[in-house]
Amino acid sequence: MEFGKLLSWEKKDNQVILSYEKNQVILSVIKDDIINVFVPCWEKEHYSKSIEGDKTLPTEWQVEQEGDKIVLTTSKLKAVAGEGFFIDFYKADGTPLMEEFRGERKKGMELSQKSIRLLEAEGHDVSKLTGAFYPVMKMMKLDKEDKFYGLGDKSGFLNKRSYEYINWNSDIPQAHNEDYRSLYKSIPFLICLKEQAVYGVFYDNTFRSCLNLGKESQDYFFYGADDGNLDYYFMGGESMAEVIGNYTYLTGCTPLPQFWTLGYQQSRWGYECAGDIKEVTSKYRELGIPCDGIHFDIDYMEDFKVFTWDEAEYKEKGKLIGELKEQGFKPVTIIDPGTKAEEGYFMDDEGREKDYFAKDTEGNVYVNEVWPGESHYPDFGRKEVRQWWADHHKFLTDMGVCGVWNDMNEPASFKGELPLDVVFHDEARTTNHAEMHNVYGHYMCQATFDGLQKLTGKRPFVITRACYAGTQKYSTVWTGDNQSLWSHLQMMVPQLCNLGMSGFAFAGADIGGFGAEATPELLSRWIEAAAFSPLFRNHSAKGGRRQEPWQFGEEVVDINRKYIELRYQFLPYLYDLFYQGEKTGLPVMRPLVLHYEHDKNTYNMNGEFLVGENILVAPVLEPGVDKKMVYLPEGTWYDYWTGEAVEGNQYILRDAPIDVCPIYIKAGSIIPMYESAQYVGEKPYNTLYLLTTPGAGSYEHFRDNGTDYEYQDGKYILYRFTKDEQENLVTEVLHEGYEAYEQIVVRPIGNK
Repeated sequence: MEFGKLLSWEKKDNQVILSYEKNQVILSVIKDDIINVFVPCWEKEHYSKSIEGDKTLPTEWQVEQEGDKIVLTTSKLKAVAGEGFFIDFYKADGTPLMEEFRGERKKGMELSQKSIRLLEAEGHDVSKLTGAFYPVMKMMKLDKEDKFYGLGDKSGFLNKRSYEYINWNSDIPQAHNEDYRSLYKSIPFLICLKEQAVYGVFYDNTFRSCLNLGKESQDYFFYGADDGNLDYYFMGGESMAEVIGNYTYLTGCTPLPQFWTLGYQQSRWGYECAGDIKEVTSKYRELGIPCDGIHFDIDYMEDFKVFTWDEAEYKEKGKLIGELKEQGFKPVTIIDPGTKAEEGYFMDDEGREKDYFAKDTEGNVYVNEVWPGESHYPDFGRKEVRQWWADHHKFLTDMGVCGVWNDMNEPASFKGELPLDVVFHDEARTTNHAEMHNVYGHYMCQATFDGLQKLTGKRPFVITRACYAGTQKYSTVWTGDNQSLWSHLQMMVPQLCNLGMSGFAFAGADIGGFGAEATPELLSRWIEAAAFSPLFRNHSAKGGRRQEPWQFGEEVVDINRKYIELRYQFLPYLYDLFYQGEKTGLPVMRPLVLHYEHDKNTYNMNGEFLVGENILVAPVLEPGVDKKMVYLPEGTWYDYWTGEAVEGNQYILRDAPIDVCPIYIKAGSIIPMYESAQYVGEKPYNTLYLLTTPGAGSYEHFRDNGTDYEYQDGKYILYRFTKDEQENLVTEVLHEGYEAYEQIVVRPIGNK
């Protein structure tokens, strides 16, 4: 990108417009700690798919010229733009935040033409070695102590420093390792934790893009995109939590889900008839293992045609669903975007008649292949197409389906990736697959959410594999086709923590692994590690070992029952975290660094996590291990199982036999709990239990009907519990709009 000399500048409304010889730059003050940088090198409009409405707040700010620099200052940030459009960001007190790199880019690895030919012949991606050029690009200075977090569910470890990632939603069934640059989601939001400060940056460009975070050079990191505008939001904040709050202010917070969706859910690609489903649900009830959700994969449809039901294998429409709901199960059905190309099939006929499918450059409906065979792809970027898709969910809701699972929406295709020039739309504007690929799943989820909300009046339960920044407003996510591998269990913790810091508070990974085959030990350790993950689902693939707990023997059944019951006891705490997160943007599952960002021991902590601020979970993530090296940050922590007090700022070695996951409760905690149940709704929650640890503390607990939007009209009850050093507990009702508990019982641990 070339700019040349700064010719002029003007202040207009909330903007500073900088006119260079070869480009224009617009700096927009969104609020005192968010500044948008926009270079209209492609189109003059933003066309954001993530940010809905005008987020600009009235803000006092100044701009002035200092020599050859333009300096924009708010009460919290300072942006300095210079010749050639270098731009640096500082805190208002002058502390450096994100400074542009002024040096030369390091050239990629020098390769002879012979080497390139040999590498390409063997299938290697030479662009990884030679340093790709991006027409839209910014290079930023990299300091020695900089750490990077966010970016959604990219593979690898918590701290993304020294890695490169590509934002291009990709269906990759192979076992993911730390070197995978792309997975199913594109969330180009980055948090940089510096030695003395923190900032965030959201690159709002849906084209294929790259973030190289020091892999190419330890002197700089860079963002590059294949096309589109340079359009990014720089976010300040006094903490990582404030930065996340700013990001979710822009793109939206995860909404409060239905209460039952926090329960345990069972799935498998391979329940091929009603008998398979009933066998599984009956066994859960027989063994007394709590379970709420039962998922239907693609087999329930007629020839994999969306919005159909195979009555030959799954009983007449609505009967099986009704039987399951009588047992307390909430059925969730999968839906793929690929619509079978078949004359006489109502979805294909309607889509063709109304011109709702993507086309090739010759104007023909584009055809690729997925599960139904030759298929067409709805043009979800158009409002009328989303409405059409939303309305068809009536077929499912009329049967009593409780949630919809969107899959294959990268979009996936069996006969090669969709060409970049396939014609799509962004509302009325004609565009192509290159721009819309990364938001295809995003728009599909919006359609699903809108349909379920309109048809049921309840908070929609939507699950998606592919998405973009902002999809958290419409859908929960899972990390895609993981494998029954210890390395994938280990990767679950940083993946879910980074998803949470990227706005996706409701996220999970398939317990036990989707592909390959779990062992009894792996499934046991996985259920322990996942017991506090927001989305709590066991899922496995056809052709591999079935993964319900009883497939592995009595010990595994007992361990699963123990940790699933534990999950149900902590449901009100998890629900409170979602209620709080709807306002703050903070996730349920959090890395230690989020609350202990000045503790160097937390910067690369991949093997443990926090649930809110009060619970620390340190699961065993390796085979054959019966001890866990646990790091406890500052303060006093209490072993959940024994009540033992342990001082923080140290590592301890905790015994962890196969049925024990180390869990610690922070001093001064007050944590709401329920009695375990076989499913949400089995019995009323008349009694609230308060798990407490020694020390003063305060906690607010929210309760409503757990289903719809009446809480937004004041139909909820909000308690505040306050405890002093002498363990005196005071209960207050801050808002009384819903039924109170019949009794509140204190369950202290750690008290002498």
